Amino acid sequence: MANNSYSGVKNSLVEANHDGEFGCTLKELRSLMELRGAEAIGKIGESYGDIQGLCNRLKTSPIDGLSGQPVDIEKRKTVFGQNFIPPKKPKTFLQLVWEALQDVTLIILEVAAVVSLGLSFYQPPDAEREHCGRAAGGAEDENESEASWIEGAAILLSVVCVVLVTAFNDWSKEKQFRGLQNRIEQEQKFTVVRGGQVIQIPVADIVVGDIAQVKYGDLLPADGVLIQGNDLKIDESSLTGESDHVKKTQEKDPMLLSGTHVMEGSGKVVVTAVGVNSQTGIIFTLLGGGEDDDEEEEEKKKEKEEKKKQRKNKKQDGSVENRKKAKAQDGAAMEMQPLNSDEGADAEEKKKANLPKKEKSVLQGKLTKLAVQIGKAGLVMSAITVIILVVLFVVDTFWIQNLPWVQDCTPIYIQLFVKFFIIGVTVLVVAVPEGLPLAVTISLAYSVKKMMKDNNLVRHLDACETMGNATAICSDKTGTLTMNRMTVVQAYIAEKHYKKVPEPENIPSSTLDILILGIAVNCAYTTKIMPPEKEGGLPRQVGNKTECALLGFSNDLKRDYQMIRSEIPEEKLYKVYTFNSVRKSMSTVLKMADGSYRMFSKGASEILLKKCYKILTANGEPKVFRPRDRDDMVKKVIEPMASEGLRTICLGYRDFPASDGEPDWDNENDILSGLTCICVVGIEDPVRPEVPDAIRKCQRAGIIVRMVTGDNINTGRAIAAKCGILQPGDDFLCLEGKEFNRRIRNEKGEIEQERIDKIWPKLRVLARSSPTDKHTLVKGIIDSTVAEQRQVVAVTGDGTNDGPALKKADVGFAMGLAGTDVAKEASDIILTDDNFSSIVKAVMWGRNVYDSISKFLQFQLTVNVVAVIVAFTGACITQDSPLKAVQMLWVNLIMDTFASLALATEPPTEALLLRKPYGRNKPLISRTMMKNILGQGVYQLTIIFTLLFAGEKMFDVDSGRNAPLHAPPSEHYTIVFNTFVMMQLFNEINARKIHGERNVFDGIFKNPIFCSIVFGTFIVQIVIVQLGGKPFSCVALSIEQWLWCTFLGFGSLLWGQVISSIPTSRLKFLKTAGHGTQKEEIPDEELEELEDMDEIDHAERELRRGQILWFRGLNRIQTQIRVVNAFRSSISLYEGLEKPESRSSIHNFMTHPEFRIEDSEPHIPLIDDTDAEDDAPTKRNSTSPRNTTPTPPSPSPTTTAAPTTPVSPSPNQNNNAVESSNHLLPEGPKSGISSAPASPLHSLETSL
Repeated sequence: MANNSYSGVKNSLVEANHDGEFGCTLKELRSLMELRGAEAIGKIGESYGDIQGLCNRLKTSPIDGLSGQPVDIEKRKTVFGQNFIPPKKPKTFLQLVWEALQDVTLIILEVAAVVSLGLSFYQPPDAEREHCGRAAGGAEDENESEASWIEGAAILLSVVCVVLVTAFNDWSKEKQFRGLQNRIEQEQKFTVVRGGQVIQIPVADIVVGDIAQVKYGDLLPADGVLIQGNDLKIDESSLTGESDHVKKTQEKDPMLLSGTHVMEGSGKVVVTAVGVNSQTGIIFTLLGGGEDDDEEEEEKKKEKEEKKKQRKNKKQDGSVENRKKAKAQDGAAMEMQPLNSDEGADAEEKKKANLPKKEKSVLQGKLTKLAVQIGKAGLVMSAITVIILVVLFVVDTFWIQNLPWVQDCTPIYIQLFVKFFIIGVTVLVVAVPEGLPLAVTISLAYSVKKMMKDNNLVRHLDACETMGNATAICSDKTGTLTMNRMTVVQAYIAEKHYKKVPEPENIPSSTLDILILGIAVNCAYTTKIMPPEKEGGLPRQVGNKTECALLGFSNDLKRDYQMIRSEIPEEKLYKVYTFNSVRKSMSTVLKMADGSYRMFSKGASEILLKKCYKILTANGEPKVFRPRDRDDMVKKVIEPMASEGLRTICLGYRDFPASDGEPDWDNENDILSGLTCICVVGIEDPVRPEVPDAIRKCQRAGIIVRMVTGDNINTGRAIAAKCGILQPGDDFLCLEGKEFNRRIRNEKGEIEQERIDKIWPKLRVLARSSPTDKHTLVKGIIDSTVAEQRQVVAVTGDGTNDGPALKKADVGFAMGLAGTDVAKEASDIILTDDNFSSIVKAVMWGRNVYDSISKFLQFQLTVNVVAVIVAFTGACITQDSPLKAVQMLWVNLIMDTFASLALATEPPTEALLLRKPYGRNKPLISRTMMKNILGQGVYQLTIIFTLLFAGEKMFDVDSGRNAPLHAPPSEHYTIVFNTFVMMQLFNEINARKIHGERNVFDGIFKNPIFCSIVFGTFIVQIVIVQLGGKPFSCVALSIEQWLWCTFLGFGSLLWGQVISSIPTSRLKFLKTAGHGTQKEEIPDEELEELEDMDEIDHAERELRRGQILWFRGLNRIQTQIRVVNAFRSSISLYEGLEKPESRSSIHNFMTHPEFRIEDSEPHIPLIDDTDAEDDAPTKRNSTSPRNTTPTPPSPSPTTTAAPTTPVSPSPNQNNNAVESSNHLLPEGPKSGISSAPASPLHSLETSL
């Protein structure tokens, strides 16, 4: 880097500020960022002299950064733009109303109501009225016939109500998700230098000219030029589709782009483009993501596209055309384009065609399927109802009464037919449980909101529900189970083992100097120890906690590391080998004044000690350190430290004399050998006080906690015992990564599922594990078929390398404080306090969601069954439905919309943690629930039919049966309606418990929403009955009649107690319902049809089988599921791009770290190399691994799944489980693994 005198820069800064303008325009910077490598360096040289010149033009200093004055920052924002991509506008309320109106059943109702309205104004002459048969009725009072239009109008009104409520619900959900999205974005901070201070600012506040510090695991928030870097490697696959890590240096390629991931090293960058002008922003603008009305923006876009065209045409022709074509053809193709370079796009299209389809979340799958089945039944019932009504009428009028069809009577007959049709449609409306998806969404949205308070930031809605089924948690040790406040408590230095930090006097000064110098320069400069925030508090640790412990150690030795750092600034470090999971050590090289080099190293003690051949003695001289001495040291020093749960770190150094010339720095193995050991320290990381209790709760809830740690096995075992993961006297395994790998691989070095199955059930601690081991373990447990249920695995992770495991797991938890951006992007839930006990809360909420939905189902199905049967039999016997259309719609509103609100918002209780997790095959409706549904149904039907056929005698009122067409409402039918609603209200209280508990009022006042809804419904019901009149076909009732109705309703509570006394085990004949679909049940020819679809949507399959296409009344279900999906996939680009949430932030766009499974190429060199050949396609195929691997068919009596047949001869025996499920496509083995010479897979194989 050219070292211009900084004072000069400062003066020029002052002068420049006078003339007010920056030395380069937005356009120049934009065109600069489009260049790469040598071109870019040439351009910088020609336009600005060097990078320093660029900084001067941007009025910033590479050392001190921007001044940070608000005026300056604002000005930069106006000139160069802000760092956010404007989100897509949310749907307006009217749009949502319009969508709700698309529901087929509602449209049919509207049409029917309009016809009914039109006909009601036709009045045949009274004389003829008599000839039209009994059903038409005699002459009515004048005012009655005028009121005949009311029924049509009332139906229209109730349709309006339903639509508004639906739209409002959708709108509020959308609002919540947006809020959540914003919350996720605000969490994202980045480190910049302002006014000489290193500070963290929200990503949206970064401006052009900021000096940003980038480090391992960062997701770059803006484009920039590298000023200084150590060993910096970037994964640019999210922009270019190239999976190889790109090395960035000032000399060769200094251009860093937004949306790419730092995979190794660290550096400083001057920001040159933000927001819409950054490379990612440009792609967004092309997609129409940022909608901007400014004319100049438009022009810029056009120029931009022109430039892009020219550039692309240089590279390869036709890519722009492809993009355009794709845009024209359909949105889906378009959504895929920006992910990868244009070459990748076409291959992508082809590949996409033969991927196994991803499945929906378990719960959604079960629900959709259930809703479709119920809807179908309802459809059949409503059709039969209409047919019976029509046939009865025709037979009665024209055959029994023997009347001719008179011209004048036609309108009346039509009116009757319309009335029958309306009744039929209403039965259908009541039968289709639109409330189901609504209940799911409300319940999930409510839980997500509340989980915020429990420090769980949910990124994918369905993770919340999956968590309730978790059977295993693989947790990190550091920071999750422990406090992540590291302190050095023991040291072996100068041939002596100190049980507490030694006094500086006891250590030879030469040794001390080397030690402190080594600690100061060989810890990342971003790591530091700050004074405590409150008086008397602990000093604050910033950055990597292990390094903080070492810096604290140097403070304890009464030395100041900060002085050394100011003498040797980061720019003067000759070379840095940053820490990564392969090296497990970090080294820094200094160039000495005499031309020699000195390298400091620190790392895991057993690894680094193998590289030491000397050790500093008590007088500060190095002496030879033989393997025998090393074994002694391991036994006498390292093992005792580890068994107390300390993490051991070895510090060493090596001199390269000037006479040998410059070593070959790229040959790491030679460089990192022949070290001299300075000391070994034991770092304590105390267990979090609340963890043992949380782990006990997990074990009680049937969840096995395993610890996966990078520490050595003794440390791991000690901590696991402290946490309660290992109980004394238990027979459990603790393995090291090496031993684990040896046990699970066969002679050829391939992983075998059978071998994993022998290990995982007993494994409790996996120590010294690499990220690959973690991924292998998670995959092994998930794919395992030994247990009676498929395991649902949750994993915690914080490092970039944990990404694959987090993605593979059913639920990935990332650490909010210690986690890198990459880990957060791969996760489903972010723990904002990094605390294990928050995971237990997540389990509680997850189970609660499941229960809430079951409660709602139990309630809704009772109403459905009763209403449909009453309408059906009533229509058959009395030629008229006892419950009128408008009344049905009101009941539908209560039970669908309000009940889903009331029952879906029950708060969770600790009792949820006392039972074992439900399996993935557990039906939604258990036997107990079935018993409740049928039991309550019997009670309600008995009461209603009694009232219907004997009510007039009991209450001494006129019979309402066989009333003519426009007869006034009768007290009789009003009582029937009122009692029906009262029974539903009291049954809603019954539905609060689904496991057969006695006390249904338990904790009812903890849920204010529930109380207010039940109370509100009751009041509205009074208003409807007393004042509803003609539109609701009601007559005001007396107090006595009200008391009877309420008493009959209350009876359902008493009856509920009777039902819960019957042991479910006796009722073997009850079937369960609502299983998920197994993949094996899908016949081949259907799979072929499904090729075109992205997801296997069970509802679609069901519909296709019946070809009842208009039954899209389920559309509403789909829209609500879509909202959930939109939220789930707001991070995955395939589906996400058209969703408002996914647009809203540049960061969601850029979430494609190198193992982001949706990447353009299935390169996973990171994961298990031996396994990669068959792992890659599997991975690449399951866009979201969470929903792919199907459950092994359960032995439960109702699922009869076809036996799993391995369809594709898999290249690897061990992976049969995955193979058979994942390539269940008719093409067999070709499907996933097509190694045409051009295919990316081919290159993967050759590279391996």
